[in-house]
Amino acid sequence: MASLLLVPLLVLFSSTALHVTSSPSQSASTVMASSDAACPSDVEIELFPFIRVYKNGSIERLKGTDTVPASFDAATGVASKDVTIDPANGLSVRLYLPPAASAGGAKKLPVLVYVHGGGFMVQSAAFPTYHRYVNALSARAGAIAVSAEYRRVPEHPLPAAYDDSWAALAWAVDACAAGPGGSEPWLAAHGDASRVFLAGDSAGANIAHNVALRAASEGLPLQPGAAIAGVMLVHPFFWDPSNTMAPELEVRIRREWAFTCARPDADVDDPRICPTSAGASARLAAMPCGRVMVAVAEDDFLAAKGRAYHAALVASGWRGEAELVDTPGQGHVFHLRRPGTEAAAEMLDRVADFISGA
Repeated sequence: MASLLLVPLLVLFSSTALHVTSSPSQSASTVMASSDAACPSDVEIELFPFIRVYKNGSIERLKGTDTVPASFDAATGVASKDVTIDPANGLSVRLYLPPAASAGGAKKLPVLVYVHGGGFMVQSAAFPTYHRYVNALSARAGAIAVSAEYRRVPEHPLPAAYDDSWAALAWAVDACAAGPGGSEPWLAAHGDASRVFLAGDSAGANIAHNVALRAASEGLPLQPGAAIAGVMLVHPFFWDPSNTMAPELEVRIRREWAFTCARPDADVDDPRICPTSAGASARLAAMPCGRVMVAVAEDDFLAAKGRAYHAALVASGWRGEAELVDTPGQGHVFHLRRPGTEAAAEMLDRVADFISGA
């Protein structure tokens, strides 16, 4: 994330509707509704480097618009495919089947439900960075991965991303429990519903946390024996009032959160972004799994927020095991930005080992 251009949020409640719905497959140059929304003076709101909304309602995504198709990856032996799980709103997931599925005979594999980042605004399950990462993670952990393609803001303000990711989790668990002949053969044949993991990075980690708490409060739509075995939050997009950051960054997070909720009065004391707000102990103590991993990076401006989350979870009375992975000398989502580095390889191993139980 880079610095934010501070502009009014009046667009959120203006009479001009956001009438363009851009799919993840559209590039930044084709998201525009018309060519007349091209002058800086026509910009109503800009959240750099993510998005611009123009006065005519057009939306321009500035990054994360490239996509790659699902495929077979010869280097890892992982096969992937896209599956629509709710035709009514176009909700889909990208599935990853590791070579362990054929090598293990009748042995069931853990299931990873992964939620991508992007400030709730950009990127997708088909974005090359995420396709590469989840493919590598599926191979390394020997897990079937379900990468959620949730709806993004501003066309779909929160809680759309939470609801879609919850739907992806419920669908994956039901598909595992369906048995031979089920609607999704990869999960029916190989998925172990008793070893489901939730994970995400940045805004995706925020979503994974909120989906986990929804499972705790509502009860999972699971078959007997199904369970969330662990939750992994990598560089989570959280707020915490007990630690401070540069004033411009505080303003930035507040403005991004208001934009995400489509409410200029939305505040960061909302437990969805501030899991350490009032009443946190009771919520966190109900975390519906036995293990949680929180990863932060020393040079990430969100690191203190992630550490505060981990500390609050430990102090909440939750009876599980909470691991904090604190990487020195690295910035936000370094493992995605520089996948060939030693630090990225180590992070991949930590996450994979958390899933495989190594």
